Amino acid sequence: MKILDCTLRDGGYYNNWDFDAELVQSYLNAVSGSGIKYVELGLRNFPKSGFLGPFAYSSESYLQSLNLPSGVTYGVMVDAKTILTSSLSIEHAVDALFCEESESCVSLVRIAAHFYEVEDSKKIAQCLKAKGYIVGYNLMQAGGKPDLELEQKAKEINSWDCVDSLYFADSLGNMDSEEVTRIVNALRKYWHGEMGIHTHDNMGRGLDNSLTALNLGVTWLDATITGMGRGAGNTQTENLMAILADKYTYLNPTAIYELVIRYFESMQKDYGWGSNLLYFLGAQKNVHPTYIQNLLSNSHLGKDEVVGALQYLLEQNGTSKYDGAVLEAALNLNTSTEVISGDNVSNIFKNKEVLILTNAESVKKHKKAIELYIDKKKPIVISLNVNKIINDKVIDYIAITHNFKFLSEKSDYPSLTKPIVYPAHRFSPEDFKLIPANNNIRYGLDVAKGVFNVKESSCVIPNELTIAYALSFALAGGATDITLAGVDGYDSNDSRQLEMIEFFELLKEQVIERLNIFSITPTTYPVNKGSVYAYI
Repeated sequence: MKILDCTLRDGGYYNNWDFDAELVQSYLNAVSGSGIKYVELGLRNFPKSGFLGPFAYSSESYLQSLNLPSGVTYGVMVDAKTILTSSLSIEHAVDALFCEESESCVSLVRIAAHFYEVEDSKKIAQCLKAKGYIVGYNLMQAGGKPDLELEQKAKEINSWDCVDSLYFADSLGNMDSEEVTRIVNALRKYWHGEMGIHTHDNMGRGLDNSLTALNLGVTWLDATITGMGRGAGNTQTENLMAILADKYTYLNPTAIYELVIRYFESMQKDYGWGSNLLYFLGAQKNVHPTYIQNLLSNSHLGKDEVVGALQYLLEQNGTSKYDGAVLEAALNLNTSTEVISGDNVSNIFKNKEVLILTNAESVKKHKKAIELYIDKKKPIVISLNVNKIINDKVIDYIAITHNFKFLSEKSDYPSLTKPIVYPAHRFSPEDFKLIPANNNIRYGLDVAKGVFNVKESSCVIPNELTIAYALSFALAGGATDITLAGVDGYDSNDSRQLEMIEFFELLKEQVIERLNIFSITPTTYPVNKGSVYAYI
């Protein structure tokens, strides 16, 4: 049984492989003292655009600068794609990335390959073996592959006679023990060497799958400290060792525990790896975990928006392979090239107060007072998206912009009875079917950074925030008194907070001075403030 800790490699997907030097040395010392005999230090790559830390390249010169404790076999991983897409021949590409094993800090090289890359990567494995390395071969996204395909790839790799360990990876994190058993049995038909498993914990099964594989004779087990790794992360090294230490008495898991407490628990809070509902749902539908990771790390998205974007991804085909263009499409749903148009709404709010309402905590807290305010003052009430707090009877319009909030609430729309204000050109024919005919108003919308321009049938706003759209609609309708309820504000370190503040400053600069914007619930934004209780 061999535990291979790959924290610096898989964990680097969260910090661009840029680990603090003190942490790295503490990690190396702790792993060395734990009885773990194999450590994957990082990736081996050709130069990439943008800054990536040292373990994205794991160059020999850098590794030589580290104080690598003895008694551990060190390794790196190379993506087959890195070599296969190089402008060099396979032999020259391998030569450019790897010296002879006798001159290297590493003795183990693992090749990560998709199933369609297997035949083409034979030469990579042969070249690395010729240089003297222990060669591991990782079959990525093995889950769900038919037995016949698994058998054929195992037979192909076995015929090379240069791979020391054949790994299968649960890249999407949706395997269970039954699937692990099926894959091991299929690979074993033609593969006669050592086997390894690389798990992901999207559905909370990483540890169980590792132990299942071990019981089936799989001898190489990947793990990372606190599970730090792409998406939901991996089997946790400390948990795996705690379970195996009784049987494998050379293991000393306590050496890892201090490392977890001193360094990795705080990092986990900062970066947020670990299984959660979104990773679980994504794994169920074969959505690559990098999509979820990037959504969760996007500071522009609230929880509802993340759910909406995930729903979009779940409805797409081909998301088992990560594609930045697909994520970009999910984050920029409003890609219509249709002419921006809308209904003329000028003067529909002339000499009237408009109240813009959200679903924020302050609305929930002061619900009764807000409803009394509406009953007494009789403003035109515009709800940002579907309002689930205030009585629907007092709402006059629902403003939507086809953002992620719409996606997360779209099942609510067919039952709505109030007019919806929306930019029609941003909605697909499928979306139109969800919007009931309630004397809706089409009001056009375009987005341009640093611009706020209100017209009688459309507007240009500086960001995708629905409040900017609703304010534009109110201004186009002739409102000069706009009251806000539930515009609480985000945390000070949330990028949306800065966007909102910039928007209100832009509003002050570009809108006529006689406009009065007044918040009747607490807000952190630069607008006039008062109390709803003073007016009821």
